[in-house]
Formats: sequence, C-alpha cells, structure tokens
Amino acid sequence: MSFYKPTFRHPESPKNKLGLTTRAYEGPISTLCAGCGHDSISAAIVQAVWDLGIAPHRVAKLSGIGCSSKSPSYFLSKASGFNSVHGRMPAVMTGANVANGELHYIGISGDGDTASIGMGQFAHVIRRNLNMMYLVENNGCYGLTKGQDSATADEGSKSKKGAINPFEAIDLVALSLDLGATFVARSFSGDKEQLIPLIKAAISHKGFALIDVISPCVTFNNHQGSTKSYDYTREHAQAASVVDFVPTMQEITLEQVKGSTREVELHNGDSVQLRKLSDDYDPTDRKVAVNAVMNQKAEGKLLTGLIYINPEADDFHQMLNVSDKPLNQHDQQTLCPGASALQEINQGFR
Repeated sequence: MSFYKPTFRHPESPKNKLGLTTRAYEGPISTLCAGCGHDSISAAIVQAVWDLGIAPHRVAKLSGIGCSSKSPSYFLSKASGFNSVHGRMPAVMTGANVANGELHYIGISGDGDTASIGMGQFAHVIRRNLNMMYLVENNGCYGLTKGQDSATADEGSKSKKGAINPFEAIDLVALSLDLGATFVARSFSGDKEQLIPLIKAAISHKGFALIDVISPCVTFNNHQGSTKSYDYTREHAQAASVVDFVPTMQEITLEQVKGSTREVELHNGDSVQLRKLSDDYDPTDRKVAVNAVMNQKAEGKLLTGLIYINPEADDFHQMLNVSDKPLNQHDQQTLCPGASALQEINQGFR
C-alpha cells in the first residue's frame, strides 16, 4: 500500500514567489492517528514555508524519537532531514548548523523528547542561542508507549485510565524564558491563524526560537479530565498577542483592530507586528513575559502567542565567529592549515 500523494495539481493552483505550489512543500500521507494535532502542525509548517518563499531544499529538519519526531516525514519531503537519537536532536542540529549556516533549521521535538531525556540538551541549545526553530509538539503523554504521563502533564490531570497525575508539570515556556531564550511562543495545533505567523517569525528570527504547541493526543489524552485535550485548551487559552508576520520587500498591511500595535524588527529586515491585548504588555521585556506566564498559570489559563522576543542578541555563529561559508565549500588548505596554525592556536591559550 502506498502512502504517497498524487503529484498532479490543478493548473491554476496558487504559486509563491518561487513559482511553486504548496505540493512542493508537502510530504507523503501521514500514518499518525486520524485527528492528531501533529498533522495540523505539519500543515502549518507547509503553509508558513510556502508563504515565505523558501525553497524546500534550503531547509534542514531534524527530530528525535516519538510521535512528534515522526511528523517531519510528512512535510517538506525535498528538505534535508535527520531522525536522531531520543533527546539528542539539539546536538545533531548544532553540528549541522556549524557545517552550513546558510540553511533554515527546523527542529521538531515532543514533550518526552525535550522535557525528560533531552532536558540537558534543550537547556544548552538555548544557552548557545543556536539559529533554529525548536518546535515542541506537546501532548502531555507518551503516545508511542500507551499514553503514560510525560513531564509536561499538569498536576491533577487525569489519564485515560483514570489515574491523577500528582507531579508538578515542567513549563517549557517558563523554563525557556529563565534560560535566556531569545524567542519564546506558545500556540495550539487547532489555531492555524495564530500558529502560521508564529512559525514564519520563528524561522526568520536570528537565534533560538521556541514554539511550544499544545497538540492533543486523540488516542490517549483527549478525554474529560485531561488538561491537554482539545476542549480544555480551547476553553483555557489566553492570547498574549495576535501576531501578523510581515515579510520584508512586501507592502506592509495590517487589519485594523482595537488596541495598540507594536512592530518588532528581526535581524533579516522582516518584522513581526503584534496587536497587543493590553497596553502594558511588552513582548521585548523578559520580566513582563515571565510575570504574564506565571499570572495566567495561577488563574488556570494558558498564555499563547508571541510571549517574548529579543531581536538584538548575538546567535551561536556570531558568538564563536563561525565561517558563514559552508564547510563543504572551503578548500583543503583552509580546512587543514597545518601544524603551524595549530601551534599558533595553542600559544593563544598560554
């Protein structure tokens, strides 16, 4: 049985600035459970990259292990990809990023892959401000191993078997803010109007960009009593800001809405426009972001949208002065300068 989609498309299908339809950005048919939030996220990534006009082969997508880590198979089939060891995606991503800083890097992880076995790597990839979008498909359970609670399962949440989780959840948004992430956002897989512009902004951000996406597991964690279900998330989501991503070189337009508007310029000249729900919320103020997350959590609400951004911080390449030229394009003399160069480096440490 083939899971590949037919290649034909209507001749009048919309095309982006590269002359490509969305079909060029898709992958084979998903084998995840019908209704899985992860598939909605894949569709949002397809739409975002297509809108940005990035050629699929200019993207590298990496993942770890788990249902979330299967999902890169189902989008951007022409991109470079690597499915790494459980929790170790950031290490592989760092090596790829150093070797070729010209690509757009998308890391897909899950709540188990990030908040448990991969926690150490997650903390250090934030600290290094690696230029990547790190998207967590967060369903609060281990969907591949019969739905056990993960480290992001909320205290008091009920499993499908009826067991109550007694442990405090790890909040990846709050943790990322504390660790110094330069772009922090949260969304919901069922809200493409919010998620797509967040993905565009995260891909265009120069540095580490986290998007924690609540993505309900329809098989093991979408029942009454779960705090990661579709119904619970829709009822408790509280938007920090409504986001419009405005690519550079295009006419900047913004639908008129109530409230003030703030524009945040990114390194590459693109910008994110934020229609703030309150005049005192500043997404460039880390303290405000931390307080907003904690206050909403205390009220039992889930803060979504662009929560924090620092467009001025140096990324990993700038900190280490890594060559902008991909390593496979350097000549032998540059890559292996000889013993004299090594001796000079050693002298510099004395």
